[in-house]
Formats: sequence, C-alpha cells, structure tokens
Amino acid sequence: MAKINQTNLPDWSALIPVLPTAGTRARAVYAALRGLIEDGRLPPGAKLPPSRALAQQWGLARGAVVAGFEMLVADGFAVAQVGAGTFVAPQVPRAAVVAVSAPRAFVPMDLPGDLGLGFPDPLTLRQFRVILNRHLSRPIATLYHYADPQGDRALRAEVAQYLQVARGLRLHPDQVVLTSGTQGALDLVARAVLAPGDEVWMEDPGYPSGKAALVAQRLIPVPVDAEGLDVRAGIARAPGARAAYVTPSHQFPLGVAMTMPRRLELLAWADQIGGWIIEDDYDSEFRFTGAPLAALQGIDAAGRVIYVGTFSKALMPGLRVGYLVLPEALLGPVIDLRRRTDRAPPALGESALAELLAQGHFAAHLRRARRRVRAARDRLVADLRAAGLAVTPPDQGLHLLLDLAAGQDDLALAAAARATGFGARPLSPLYLERARQRPGLILGFSGHTAEGQSRAARLWLARQGEALRARAA
Repeated sequence: MAKINQTNLPDWSALIPVLPTAGTRARAVYAALRGLIEDGRLPPGAKLPPSRALAQQWGLARGAVVAGFEMLVADGFAVAQVGAGTFVAPQVPRAAVVAVSAPRAFVPMDLPGDLGLGFPDPLTLRQFRVILNRHLSRPIATLYHYADPQGDRALRAEVAQYLQVARGLRLHPDQVVLTSGTQGALDLVARAVLAPGDEVWMEDPGYPSGKAALVAQRLIPVPVDAEGLDVRAGIARAPGARAAYVTPSHQFPLGVAMTMPRRLELLAWADQIGGWIIEDDYDSEFRFTGAPLAALQGIDAAGRVIYVGTFSKALMPGLRVGYLVLPEALLGPVIDLRRRTDRAPPALGESALAELLAQGHFAAHLRRARRRVRAARDRLVADLRAAGLAVTPPDQGLHLLLDLAAGQDDLALAAAARATGFGARPLSPLYLERARQRPGLILGFSGHTAEGQSRAARLWLARQGEALRARAA
C-alpha cells in the first residue's frame, strides 16, 4: 500500500456538530464521515479520530462508531492499519468525488503594451532594499504597535512637500491620508463622503476602476472632448450632482488635458452647488514637453477638491501606497472609516518609502523613468509610423490612443494583438453610453525596455498591419 499522509484534525466538533438521525447509529456515523470525504473536507490520507473519542463526542457506544468505520472500509472510502488507526483511502471511489470548480485564475498584466506597469529600476530597488534592511535591523516601536490609520507621519510630510513643489497643491501634511492605492482611496471616498444613489459625473469614456469604485452611486456619463470634461453637458444632465470624478491632467483613455477655462468652470460649478470634485491626478508625473497645468486642488479657493494620487505608476504597483488630500471637513469621516475597515496601514513599507523620498532617491528615480518612458514612446510611435499608421506622440502619460475607423472591431483586434504578445486594450468598452462608442486601441509604453517593447510591437504590426491600415485617416 502507498504511504498515507496523516492529517489529524484537532477539532471534529466543528466538522460534524450533529450526526444525521436517519437509520441506525452505525449508518449515521458512516454517512457523516462519507460526506466529509466526498466534499473534500477529509482529503485522501487524512487520519480519522480514534473511535473512542468520536463515541464520547457524539454520546454513542463505541461499537456503533467502529461499525461505521468498517462500512467505510468495505465501500473503499477508508483503510485500516493495525496499530495506526483508520485513514481516508488514497483513492476514493470515483463516483463519489464531487467536482469543485477552481477559482478564476488571476491573469497579470505584464505584456509589452499593457497599462499600469511600474518601472523595474535596479538602482531604486537596491536603495529601497538597503532602507528596508536598516529599518528591520533596529528596534522600531511602531512596528510592534498598530499604526496611525491616517498613515505614517513622516511619509505624509514627504508626500505633502512633493505635491506642493511638483503639482502646486496647497496643503498641510495633516490633510494627507495614505491608502492602499488609487482604488483604496476611491473606495474610502465612495463610502465616507458619498451615499448610495448619489449622482456622480463620470467622464465618458472613462477609467474603469473609477466606475467600479463608485458602483453604489448613480453614474452620469459626461462627454469628453479636446478640452476635457464637457462641464456644460454635465450641468445639463445632472446640475445637482453630488460629485464629479475627473482625470484632468491626462484623461484616461483619450489622453487630453483639461484646459484652464474648463477647470475654472468645473470649480465654479462645485462651489455653487456644494459638490465635490474627485481629482484623480492620473499620470501627472510623466510630462515630456511644456509645463503641466496646475492641479485643480491648487487653484481651488472653496475647498471642494478631493485629490487622489498613487506611487503605483511612478514606482511599482506592489508597494500598494496611494494617498488622498482632503478638505479638512472630510478628514474625520474618512479616517474613521479607515480605522473601522482597515484598522492600520503597513508601517514598515510606509516608513521605508518616507526615507526613500527624504534622501532624494524618488526624485532621481522619476528623472530616469521619464527618460525611459520617452524613449519607449518614441520607439512605439516610430514602429506605428513604419507600419503606415498616422499617430501623434502624446506629450504626457504612459499610453497613446490609436483611433480606428467606424465599424472596426477593436475587441477582436485587441485580442489578436495580445495573442501575438502585445498588450493592446480596446477603447469601445470604456464608454458608458453605447450610442457614443467608437473603436480604438489603447497602447501602453511603460514597464518594459524600449527594445523589448519594440520587438513585440513589430511582431504585432507585421501580423495585423493590413487590418489596422483600414482605419480612418
């Protein structure tokens, strides 16, 4: 007989709190144990408890339990070893096995051309590793206590200083709440600031994870044009909306920047009705030409902007560190919700990241990352043009949009691109209003070397160039 792994379970009362009542007591023991074997809670090789212990637990004569064990052995569900006990058979009868569907596997986005990839910079990783090791090698009291639900104070101060200089925000470190990324930040806002059913303006097309975070609210699709969110269209559709969710620095997915007149128009609307503007400063770190427009929060005199940012794009998604900059009136509700739902943030990672910023490593990393992104963007644009496709290089962000002719199937083209190893994404599913859908492909250029991405892009274009050249001029 094959060797059997002994898997003793310490508490059988949780598995079989009450025996079935139908039939004899021996049959009840048999039915209860067979059920555990069939549904997989007792795997092959698991050791059954001593018959004396089960008899005592269930208030039965030991003979009834022994008889139940013997029935399991006779039917092939168990094997008895003299002096060792009774075990679930290595192979139970096939007809008895209940098929359990496996959970849906997570498919990471790691192809050249995919969106949302960080920058694997060996130098930054070495610096971060040194800082982490230093924090772990000395006693830090905060690691042995639950951390401040608002986040590490030193990191909040570094984030505040960075946002003041780089994005023109007006803030105090106490207005910063650290989160587990953009999604975590939006979830806090959706639950602490908004109520189910509140009307929220949503850029159309727009960021799918933003829609997912605000699923309890009533999303009002507002068109986006060359100047960004059409504020007048939003007012016409829902003048008293509770909030507007926008990506003004680099709109996802169209890539436009909201003009200053539109920004002022949006701020005036929020001030007039007492609404909130959720400013997701998407891709603001990556601008290649000209000076960026100031963040909405920095020109907001009425305190109506909730600013959302993250280190996922600039550093690495695995850090899981983002942040909110909140008007003072919202700090209490948001921090209280964070305390009740997430208790405390990861103190080690936050304190190490604070030191990375304080020592200037993050600023240097951003300079290197911008050079790499620009090179990757230029190579991708050159590859597209060599394939006969007219495309304008974006002056900001980590993706470009390839427009397609009306009637083209961008879902099929994106799937075919991914099959060749290039992570194109379709545009049309990102619209809330089906009548406004148009086809296109979203092409990322981060997370891989320019050379590696170019190889993948050329292979894709060699196989699909003819179909893509059918796009509108």
